[in-house]
Amino acid sequence: MNETMVTLKKGEGRYVRSGGLWIFDNEIDTIKGRFHNGEVVSVQDFKGAPVGRGYINQNSKIRIRLLTRDIHQDIDDAFLRQRLEDAWQYRKSVIDTSSCRIVFGDADFLPGLVIDKFEDVLVIQSLSLGMDKLKERIVALMKDVLAQDGITVRGVYERSDAKERLKEGLERIKGFTGEAFDTNVTITENGVKYALDIENGQKTGFFLDQKLNRQAVQHIAKDKDVLDCFTYMGSFALNAGIAGAKSVLGVDASDLAVHLAQDNAKLNHLEERVHFVCDDVFDFLPRQIEEGRTYDVVILDPPAFTKSRASVKNATKGYREINRQGMKLVKDGGFLCTCTCSHFMDNETFVKAIEQAAKSAGVRLRQYLFLPQAPDHPILRGASESLYLKFYIFQILREK
Repeated sequence: MNETMVTLKKGEGRYVRSGGLWIFDNEIDTIKGRFHNGEVVSVQDFKGAPVGRGYINQNSKIRIRLLTRDIHQDIDDAFLRQRLEDAWQYRKSVIDTSSCRIVFGDADFLPGLVIDKFEDVLVIQSLSLGMDKLKERIVALMKDVLAQDGITVRGVYERSDAKERLKEGLERIKGFTGEAFDTNVTITENGVKYALDIENGQKTGFFLDQKLNRQAVQHIAKDKDVLDCFTYMGSFALNAGIAGAKSVLGVDASDLAVHLAQDNAKLNHLEERVHFVCDDVFDFLPRQIEEGRTYDVVILDPPAFTKSRASVKNATKGYREINRQGMKLVKDGGFLCTCTCSHFMDNETFVKAIEQAAKSAGVRLRQYLFLPQAPDHPILRGASESLYLKFYIFQILREK
């Protein structure tokens, strides 16, 4: 066991005590013993009481990420396998596992690690130096855990190309882990088929976190005219279409995304009712308002408007304006589906922006549904960053 001991300053470690796994650079008093960045060290508070063990990286403001609260725990294959088994058992209990997120970083007590399963393919993402040193062992163990349930993994692809790695002093990389294979994968979710490109798609290839939110749209879409903004691969649009929507229009600024969405519409035999256009949503919505267009359901699934606390104020203005425009396009008694995917945009601030948008648009809101991210992206209480997706459906009511 590594004998390096990190001692915290008096009064520090509050985030860890509240349930989080991070120890920041300014919380550390002393480090005794030799170590290399990425190795596991032990941590104690200023009184000498054990805090836990985790990997250290002096290149990162998040200096230590805890793997265990047990100061005597070896971080060996048995430990890692148990973490992976626990994560897999949880998913089997709460969600359809044909395609799901098996490991969600801190919430599975494996900070800096993401593993997504798309049918018989795994996509792994390492966001920290400590996980980079463990990832090959973890991949082998994960494949073995799945094999125990009769699941043979056809291939593993790494998508460690997120900007967060730069904060760890790491390069952004992607590529095959093991033998090369066809990275085009077809999955089925909520009865909808998707053709994915896990090599070139956004993030790890598909946004699994909206699974139940997409399903919720099915309940309000039958026989309706639906507008899906920031459609990307057409996921919300296709869920509306398969539920029997009268017409669906998806809008995205990416020509590649629109072509992918059109291909997915054909894959589901929905191309006659579900259509897509390449346009900037921020230009498209005002034009629709000027033309007097209205829809029964409007869906707003924008990219994160803020990726730091410093930009929350400007992001709030953006959410307020786009929701105001969306509400103006909803028929009286219709529905607005709206969300934010930034953990910096807390729920209270987001809802306040929506309420201000409603006042400006001259409508009243009746809340039908609130959901966070799907349960395969669990929320670890005390680790606020694990709650990032807030999804609402409101009925839009005009004064009569």
